[in-house]
Amino acid sequence: MTTKTTINQPALTVQKRPDGVAVVTLDIIGENQNTLQSQLLPQFETIFSDLDKDDSIVGVVFCSGKPGSFIAGADVSMLSSVKTASEATALSTQSQKLFDRLAAFRVPIVAAIDGACLGGGLELALACSQRIAGDSPKTVLGLPEVQLGLLPGAGGTQRLPRLIGIANALDLMLTGKHVRPAKAKKLGLVADVVRSSGLVDAAIRRTLDLARPSNTRGTNFSKLSSRLKAWTTPEGAAELALEENPIGRAVLFQQARKKLLKKTNGNYPAPEAILSVVEVGYSKGLSAGFAAEATAFGNLVVSSEAKALMSIFFAVNQLKKDTGVDNPAVKPRKIDKVGILGAGLMGAGIAYITASKANIPVRLKDRDDDSVVRGLKTIYGLIEKRVKRKTLTRFEGQAELLKITATTEYKGMESCPIIIEAVFEDLGLKHRMIQDIEAISRPDTIFASNTSSIPISKIAQGSRHPEMVIGMHYFSPVDKMPLLEIIVTTTTADWVTATAVELGKNQGKTVIVVRDGVGFYTSRILAPYMNEAAQILAEGVPIERIDGALEKWGYPVGPITLLDEVGIDVAAKVGPIMLEAFGERLQAPAVMERLVNDDRKGRKNQKGFYQYNEKKKKGRKEVDTSVYTLLGIKPETTMKSSLIAERCALLMVNEAALCLQENIIRSPRDGDIGAIFGLGFPPFRGGPFRFIDEVGVTSIVAKMQDFAGRFGLRFTPAPMLIDMAKRNGRFYSD
Repeated sequence: MTTKTTINQPALTVQKRPDGVAVVTLDIIGENQNTLQSQLLPQFETIFSDLDKDDSIVGVVFCSGKPGSFIAGADVSMLSSVKTASEATALSTQSQKLFDRLAAFRVPIVAAIDGACLGGGLELALACSQRIAGDSPKTVLGLPEVQLGLLPGAGGTQRLPRLIGIANALDLMLTGKHVRPAKAKKLGLVADVVRSSGLVDAAIRRTLDLARPSNTRGTNFSKLSSRLKAWTTPEGAAELALEENPIGRAVLFQQARKKLLKKTNGNYPAPEAILSVVEVGYSKGLSAGFAAEATAFGNLVVSSEAKALMSIFFAVNQLKKDTGVDNPAVKPRKIDKVGILGAGLMGAGIAYITASKANIPVRLKDRDDDSVVRGLKTIYGLIEKRVKRKTLTRFEGQAELLKITATTEYKGMESCPIIIEAVFEDLGLKHRMIQDIEAISRPDTIFASNTSSIPISKIAQGSRHPEMVIGMHYFSPVDKMPLLEIIVTTTTADWVTATAVELGKNQGKTVIVVRDGVGFYTSRILAPYMNEAAQILAEGVPIERIDGALEKWGYPVGPITLLDEVGIDVAAKVGPIMLEAFGERLQAPAVMERLVNDDRKGRKNQKGFYQYNEKKKKGRKEVDTSVYTLLGIKPETTMKSSLIAERCALLMVNEAALCLQENIIRSPRDGDIGAIFGLGFPPFRGGPFRFIDEVGVTSIVAKMQDFAGRFGLRFTPAPMLIDMAKRNGRFYSD
């Protein structure tokens, strides 16, 4: 799905060939990608009405006029502007009728898919007689609507399961994942994969083949053939037993719903709606399924969850255009090589995304050969995973690896316009790194620190050129976590900021720029959240109940589990820094010091709040009950799940407001994206600031004032929130 485009001229054109095939091409002029929107519907109607009346036409090929882009999806701006459920339902019904016409068209229609075929684009392709995909790396197919809190609303929930089977269809629709051409062919989603350069010609040949009188369009046989092949495997046989009879389907939907609720905790209505409408289609027929799909689509479009998820979509798109500085005249400088100091997990991860995503050569340094080899091994492992998954060829993987050279010296660093430091969190060491680099490099070399706790202004004190020093805070694991938090000081040059932002985008990151300060933004708002979990534990609430409450509220993992993952020793080091900066509201319970004295570091040394039994790979780990004895706690306190979650989450939300008030973050948008992409704040709640707007700032302030009286002054609302409550203000106008 994409943002809104205004169509000022015909986007659909028709070429009628002498062999009777009409090639219909979609090309929205002036846009990089084609999208589906209501303005296109009259053009579709006119063209296919004309083709229907033309007896010389024996078949149709539908393709894109944009190389490497088929149809990226529906127009999200159009959906976000819908005011009522009935309006959205009508939009869904209108789209269904159009695609029904394609599905029942008097001659075969073949979709020639090159590039992104997502959402409504795939639903259009599903309505065609067959689909052929080009082998371009840009070609992906999927129904990602669930990621926006929606479901496919143009017949996709009904056509996809009947084409590739219920289980496979649910896997695509419930996750929103994309599949590449080879996997799409294996699933039966496309009939063939050909070279992109010959895609339209191949589609024309397939259309003529389907149009022969002896060939009843071949779709049923092709579908049956692919399903029969799938059913010859043990997994396929199990699928056959489940999907091809009513009792089996009931079991399949029951198990799918059980698994889904375990994952979502009931916080996301879209996946549940997808399950329901697919089930309706199989139990009551296709017409009932389409009707259920349209109704569910209408209800979801206006839901608070969809509004929140769509707001994230828009925010990310806005950040793609944001240079990180207010002056539009400031431009980033070209980065043609990146130096990285430290080949540990963070340094190796940064090197990997720089070479693989940004396509920029990397010079990687560490102190000794063993450290360098470990770093290269980490990078090789990340590339090898993609090769094994066939998202990367062996040749392409080797080419990526060749972009990275490693050293134990500074040789080769002098030509890098930016050096990213990812060494141990020691201020003296970082100062030494700066001085070493400045001794061999140009005066305009950018020095970026990946520190997560040391203020950048303190690091810059070790530089002769503090205007060239900036923070680039990546999150672990670097190859998976989407956020990059860039930290600027009062002396950081604007062009340095813009250059770091541009590099982060090229590395595939969503980038926010924050002002320097203790904890920056993400670490700062995480601290009170984690601290409150420790307070609740000290009150005698069982560990698994604390984690369960926050997971139920929407976080991917609970705070105690997160503490084990981050490292208890790391938290113990950061805690005093936060306490010194922000006072008693970040005072941790005194008993927590016993964890450090007992050498409990969490997962890293297999000794923390949970047991780390290597044999147990799945499911929640068991609590190490010896920790209660160590802390002098009896885990017998009863506390409502909602109260546990509110106490922790509200302190994160309040700290976010304090950060905005102090200009640590530039906007509520950046604050929401940082919390969601960096810390796992529940996406369906839209981020701390969207959450305040949704609940109402008056209610938030009242709740916090109540908690301040019951649990302590750390719940005192931010002055900004108190002021907003007096005038019933909002952070967003939409």
